[in-house]
Amino acid sequence: MRVAVTRLGGLVQRRGFASTSRRLDNYAFIGLGQMGYQMAKNLQSKLKPSDKVAIFDVNPTALESLSAEMKAASSGAAVEVAASAHDASKEADTVITCLPEPQHVRGVYDSILTSSLPKKDRLFIDCSTIDPTTSRQVAQTVTDAGQGTFVDAPMSGGVVGATAGTLTFMLGAESTILPRVEPTLFLMGKKVLHCGDQGAGLSAKLANNYLLALNNIATAEAMNLGIRCGLDPKVLANVLNVSTGRCWPSEINNPVKGVLENAPASRDYRGGFGISLMRKDLRLALVAAEAAQAKTELGTVGFGMYDKAAQREDCKDRDFSVVYRYLGGKEE
Repeated sequence: MRVAVTRLGGLVQRRGFASTSRRLDNYAFIGLGQMGYQMAKNLQSKLKPSDKVAIFDVNPTALESLSAEMKAASSGAAVEVAASAHDASKEADTVITCLPEPQHVRGVYDSILTSSLPKKDRLFIDCSTIDPTTSRQVAQTVTDAGQGTFVDAPMSGGVVGATAGTLTFMLGAESTILPRVEPTLFLMGKKVLHCGDQGAGLSAKLANNYLLALNNIATAEAMNLGIRCGLDPKVLANVLNVSTGRCWPSEINNPVKGVLENAPASRDYRGGFGISLMRKDLRLALVAAEAAQAKTELGTVGFGMYDKAAQREDCKDRDFSVVYRYLGGKEE
């Protein structure tokens, strides 16, 4: 794949154009949750018929459903339903994992990296959002096992981006392996941001989501303050968005009903980025901060708010902007 490179300060952004370089023939995709399901579907559909994708998930319903969708397609790689993560990885040159929590990533890689796994210079791409320390530990186990290279590539774009194939990947890998990693990521996304060596992709994502989590709370509090002082919500939002308080939660995902027609707040906070997922990412950011000895006074307070809101009946299973409701914001 020919790749265009744009440097933004120290950050390298790459965008794929034409697919001309050789791709590895055998792939494994492990973890078919909301994101992984769509990513695996895009991967399979864009590979050559001579390629093969082995898929595995602990949820047999998801596994059977995806297998049926892939096999019903008129193009793409051959599909194999594996009995385990280990079996999926046996013949794979590239193994992609997309799992919920650090313990799941450790468990899956422990099950893969056994003495019965044939030796091969595999590429392991972990798209899970976990803490950088755990990721580096798993990377070391791959190296120690002599089974290839492990990189971290958490993504941004949500289920919509995963479905459309427009995800942005934050990649942590040595620069020498980028030509091997990027073609696979471009089958599932639109941008690859190389953030540094292994673990750097996760550090970048968690830093971003830490800021997003706190901006979201601050926006909810500011909107609640202004409205209770008598300001019209749309007028207040307009002031924020042309002033120094402007941020993604105020401009794109405003937490007040009616300010933005297409925002989750205008549909009872349904859809969007779940509050339980934001709680998870903020927790992981705090774990990373402790490991890096970075002081994060606001993070602990913010996590407590997300934790309580995620358990409240009228807030749980809703978009993370529902913290406005948790704060007692007016919703007329």
